[in-house]
Amino acid sequence: MPQTPPFSAMFDSSGYNRNLYQAAEAGCAGLCYHDNNLLSGSLEALIQHLVPNVDYYPDNQIRKIAPKILQLLTEWTETFPYDFRDERMMRNLKDLAHRIASGEETYRKNVQQMIQGLVRKLATLSQYEEVLAKISSTSTDRLTVLKTKPQSIQRDIITVCSDPYTLAQQLTHIELERLNYIGPEEFVQAFVQKDPLDNDKSCYSERKKTRNLEAYVEWFNRLSYLVATEICMPVKKKHRARMIEYFIDVARECFNIGNFNSLMAIISGMNMSPVSRLKKTWAKVKTAKFDVLEHQMDPSSNFYNYRTALRGAAQRSLTAHSSREKIVIPFFSLLIKDIYFLNEGCANRLPNGHVNFEKFWELAKQVSEFMTWKQVECPFERDRKILQYLLTVPVFSEDALYLASYESEGPENHIEKDRWKSLRSSLLGRV
Repeated sequence: MPQTPPFSAMFDSSGYNRNLYQAAEAGCAGLCYHDNNLLSGSLEALIQHLVPNVDYYPDNQIRKIAPKILQLLTEWTETFPYDFRDERMMRNLKDLAHRIASGEETYRKNVQQMIQGLVRKLATLSQYEEVLAKISSTSTDRLTVLKTKPQSIQRDIITVCSDPYTLAQQLTHIELERLNYIGPEEFVQAFVQKDPLDNDKSCYSERKKTRNLEAYVEWFNRLSYLVATEICMPVKKKHRARMIEYFIDVARECFNIGNFNSLMAIISGMNMSPVSRLKKTWAKVKTAKFDVLEHQMDPSSNFYNYRTALRGAAQRSLTAHSSREKIVIPFFSLLIKDIYFLNEGCANRLPNGHVNFEKFWELAKQVSEFMTWKQVECPFERDRKILQYLLTVPVFSEDALYLASYESEGPENHIEKDRWKSLRSSLLGRV
């Protein structure tokens, strides 16, 4: 087989090893080597290099190559199981697996275990997606519920879970469960509309599947609106202030756990205009702890403070002595943004036409780190009642949030007054 050096040998502390590349580039036009190791080459030459021929992997040596092929297929099905939701891929896998299994009994057992494991994963994924669809189909606007059920008998989050630390733990359950179902290939399919190495060939479009990634982003938005709804719904000012302080404590515990996604969703909900305009309510809130959290998630300098905290959590995870210390849940929208700009900002090919390994190495590094984080098991005890509330309780739409905000603290200018009248008319049927 052709020898390829480990990635670490191809990159120095400053990124791509320029001297190494230049030395190899002078070697040949199709493939470039350094110290007998393949370094780079054109896509066509790389593919041709991997095609079996009489010099390696001849048909009469199938027993020698079977373990390697089986190892490759096993790693593929474990790391990228969603690839095999495509019927053509599954058919090809089974065909190749059958050819391998026709050799020795050991291979047959390993192939059977591999296929069974893959089928179980895909079945679990289908069940999870059915649950997501059911939750989505039963979602209702909170305002609709209020019209049929008096607010005096409406539950709020504090009546369901009075302890902010417990709520932070249940949020972490939801985050880790949803992270776990996101496949690494979804990052690729989220951005790539065409073949990444050929701008003329359409690719992925007919089988682009990013449902789990999109569902996770939708969860972030839902949590933000849930926070805003819970704050805007109480009639009394002191109750609204109490709710704000409650969510500040939840957010702080999320930070301590390493759950940065829920932390940012809570901060986003508290910074929504219908909430931030409640000046009389905020005047009753002790905001020192909230100011610290906002500072940690400050977007200035490309989220420098957050990235520093994330590196600290990642380092803690590497040396963890308990499951709790292993938890790292990144601010997901920023992770997506980082991967997007890395994908869009760097060329897939070098000026000489060779594949840009530096770019794909960097992409792989970011996705691999995420893959490690998403496999952590949540150490906290599940509370079904709290989880059910977080996932299914109706939340206000944006218009309903503004209406609730104006009803709590009246409009301050003509623009707000006109909007309030319009919302009362359209949402409540009142003039």
